[in-house]
Amino acid sequence: MQRVKVYIPMDSAAVAMGANELVAPIQKMALAQDISIEIIRNGSRGLLWLEPLVEIETPKGRMGYGPVTLEDLPGLFNTGWLSGHDHPLSQGITDDIPYLKNQERLTFKRVGIINPLSIQDYASHGGWQGLEKALTLNDEAIINTITKSGLRGRGGAAFPTGIKWNTVRQAQDQQKYIVANADEGDSGTFSDRILMEGDPFSLIEGMIIAGLAVNASKGYIYVRSEYPIAIETLQKAVDIATGHHYLGSNILGSGFSFELEVRKGAGAYICGEETALLESLEGKRGVIRYKPPLPAIKGFMGMPTVVNNVVSLATVPVILAQGADFYKNFGSGKSYGTLAFQLAGNIKRGGLVEKAFGVSLKELLYDYGGGSEDGLALKAVQVGGPLGAYLSEKEWDIPLDYEAYSQIGAMVGHGGIVAFSENTDMAEMAEYAMAFCAHESCGKCTPCRIGSKRGVETIIKIRQGIQTEENLALLEELCDTMIAGSLCALGGMAPYPVMSAINKYPQDFIKEKAHL
Repeated sequence: MQRVKVYIPMDSAAVAMGANELVAPIQKMALAQDISIEIIRNGSRGLLWLEPLVEIETPKGRMGYGPVTLEDLPGLFNTGWLSGHDHPLSQGITDDIPYLKNQERLTFKRVGIINPLSIQDYASHGGWQGLEKALTLNDEAIINTITKSGLRGRGGAAFPTGIKWNTVRQAQDQQKYIVANADEGDSGTFSDRILMEGDPFSLIEGMIIAGLAVNASKGYIYVRSEYPIAIETLQKAVDIATGHHYLGSNILGSGFSFELEVRKGAGAYICGEETALLESLEGKRGVIRYKPPLPAIKGFMGMPTVVNNVVSLATVPVILAQGADFYKNFGSGKSYGTLAFQLAGNIKRGGLVEKAFGVSLKELLYDYGGGSEDGLALKAVQVGGPLGAYLSEKEWDIPLDYEAYSQIGAMVGHGGIVAFSENTDMAEMAEYAMAFCAHESCGKCTPCRIGSKRGVETIIKIRQGIQTEENLALLEELCDTMIAGSLCALGGMAPYPVMSAINKYPQDFIKEKAHL
């Protein structure tokens, strides 16, 4: 008798919604019906409002059911869900769900499809093809391919990846390093986590290729401590890859050696900044370094270091496998390829959407997100994390790409999108943005350390209606000082959400006057 494959996500979001509690009861109920099943713990497809999304392998394809709870199981078994029969929780063929079907999945093409820790599954779905191609090229040719593809850092800064790699390649030092920045701390962002938990070998493959390109023999994945499942999955994947000679000495008989280590960060937001991350990785307090020198010249342990975001590195294999032109054909203007946008906040269908640059915020919010969760009109959207500007409705048709957003004083960042409905007090959100900076500041520079605290105090006075006009003018001067004088983007960009809230929602900052 053929075994039925049942896919139950091991992703953190699914686990938080009870996925682990479904495993044993599903096995027990299948046994009671004399049905042989094989449970596969996959990653999340990114449809987070449906988690746990359980999939059943059928002759027609994988049928999705979700969100599944323990209470739903008797009804699902009674209707014959293991044969793909209909049920109120049935989503149909998973690949045909519009949310998924209308995406352009390149970096995330395997996530939710494969068993994350099966190296054979990874290979059968196109894994290692990029590395195999890279092993036939010299370092300069690898970097030329990355440069030609137009790949830019997906962590927020959007710096051209090829230029960074070439700087490290040209350095004469004997020891060089590759560091994956997996300290994903921006509000509303989870693409790194979904990828590390759902397709860890893609990150490993990308780091090996980066090592080949710059002649680095050692790599580190710096993961935030709040991601225990990702840390465990990555460590197992590193061990498996080492056992199959993709890591270690003389990789696949090529003569190239590359070791990889997973390191756990302590959860400081500032360690998402590359120099503070390197300080932490060296065992020191996570504090910003002065630049220059850049990490590409003097990075980890004073040696040339490539520091890239998880999604940046995991995108490298598809570029090497399919070619620079293939990747460059996606996108808008000078923003090439795709980005994993993450929908969060007051949104009906939160999740991950990989689309080519150029998609509009309105399309993401309504065609994918389904509008607000509470049914009220959407009022503001923060794009790019807690340092990103708030965008009003008149800006939601602007194409999401680096240049277009730069022109309106906004940033794409890591692709996080947090929606707020009409009952949101934007003065309160401005206070929160400044308070976040005050809490997370490393304290090295005065504009950030002191300016953020004075900023919070000033916004509180504004919200209380105390000398509103004078304090608004003072706040604007303070923000200018922080932007011009801060050492890093935390202090330098914290004013962006504050000033955008003031400029676009002024009524929220003067309403207290009516109560005086």
